Amino acid sequence: MRKLVFKSLLLAALGVATGSIYAQQSGLPINAAASVNGAIITNDMVEQGIRVALSQGQKDSPQLRKAVIEKFIEVLLLSQQADKDGLANSDKANTQLAMIRQNYLADLELATFMEKNPVADADVRAEYNKQVASLGSQGMIVEYKISDIAVATEADAQAAMSRLKKGESFDKVARSVSLAPNKAQGGAAGWVQPGQLPPPLSATIANLNKGQVSAPIQMQQGWYLIKVEDKRSSKPPTFEQAEKAVRAGLMQKKQFEFLSQLAKDSKIVVQ
Repeated sequence: MRKLVFKSLLLAALGVATGSIYAQQSGLPINAAASVNGAIITNDMVEQGIRVALSQGQKDSPQLRKAVIEKFIEVLLLSQQADKDGLANSDKANTQLAMIRQNYLADLELATFMEKNPVADADVRAEYNKQVASLGSQGMIVEYKISDIAVATEADAQAAMSRLKKGESFDKVARSVSLAPNKAQGGAAGWVQPGQLPPPLSATIANLNKGQVSAPIQMQQGWYLIKVEDKRSSKPPTFEQAEKAVRAGLMQKKQFEFLSQLAKDSKIVVQ
């Protein structure tokens, strides 16, 4: 899910060594790392920024902390100037801020839901055993190399399908219309196992032959076209090797069921 805008600004400069251009301030409140025209940058905010940087591969160091604080200062300077210039109340700003708020709350709700409904270790073991048992007497697991196109509406999905039927490559159409992050790779999603995907997608790829493209599939996030690029069979991994992927699949399944129930209990109208 998407990150907040200020995090993107922050991360863009973390790998660049910069000299301090800001005057050190004294007399700051407790838990304050800096202030800009009276607006406080708390140590908690800085620690959160550092955690984001670490998750992106940065190394913890005094220089990293300095860079994080300086980027927060830059963001505050620019946002304060935007207020002075009257940009804060523009339609564009209000729309973007509303989207940022919605995305953050959506991430927070899913995280809170998973904290209250964690995947138990016993469930992971049971799911692994179930998947191994489903392989049958041959004991081989089938993996699928897939690509996908994600669009907002059924009409968009049908339009993309029409282009494919006219002979355009899946790669070209994905780069042109897909809303997914992997559009730059032509929709390539790599090798997956059916159990790692939400039920509508896993059921679909299991019935597709190599090179075949699915009919449009409706998901909570939009509409999808799935292409099976290749198939392969291999021996199943050990539980220790598969545990992380099995747990991720169960988490995704819980989230999908949660979203499906929310949609079922809500009135949704689409133009």
